[in-house]
Amino acid sequence: MYIARPDRTSDRHAREVVSAAGIATLFSSIDGLRATTLPVLWRDDDTVVAHFARANDHWHHLDGAPVLLVATAPDAYISPSWYAAKTEHGRVVPTWNYSSVQLSGVAHITHDADEILSIVEALTTRHEGGRTDPWAVSDAPESYVAQQLKAIVGITVTVDEANAKAKWSAARSEADRDGVLRALDVENPSAATEMRSADHP
Repeated sequence: MYIARPDRTSDRHAREVVSAAGIATLFSSIDGLRATTLPVLWRDDDTVVAHFARANDHWHHLDGAPVLLVATAPDAYISPSWYAAKTEHGRVVPTWNYSSVQLSGVAHITHDADEILSIVEALTTRHEGGRTDPWAVSDAPESYVAQQLKAIVGITVTVDEANAKAKWSAARSEADRDGVLRALDVENPSAATEMRSADHP
């Protein structure tokens, strides 16, 4: 992924993007160019866990294969009308701002019911954890859970390289950035929140 110097971001922000997204698209080229969007959890040990529907044949050639996971945050069209520079000299053009994280690594497929259950429980805990009355896998009948687990396969990706980009007008003047934020607060609040959270070390 091309990352201009002003758009570099921190590891902390990269993890926040993946966590907030909750899903990522997994790309592979072992059996032709393939892509599947999956629920993901990037763990502290630099592995990403997820699961495929067993009926999705994309996973068939992934064990031991190199893969690329791509997660994105809220994005936004940026109008040149929002820049102070439009009034000053007019030399401005539209752009698109976004945060994106690409994780490269090697995939491991598991059919082990206990491993798959562990992945499902970890994903569930991550997404239910902040709720007032969180649902847990153990809330469903054990026989039903066992049946559902047979319909999926687990995947763990050992991350070898993480690249993150936060293209949020960091190269623009403070006045231009302020103009972008004021407009996004009205037109695209989630993108404004992402712009404020993006780190540019």
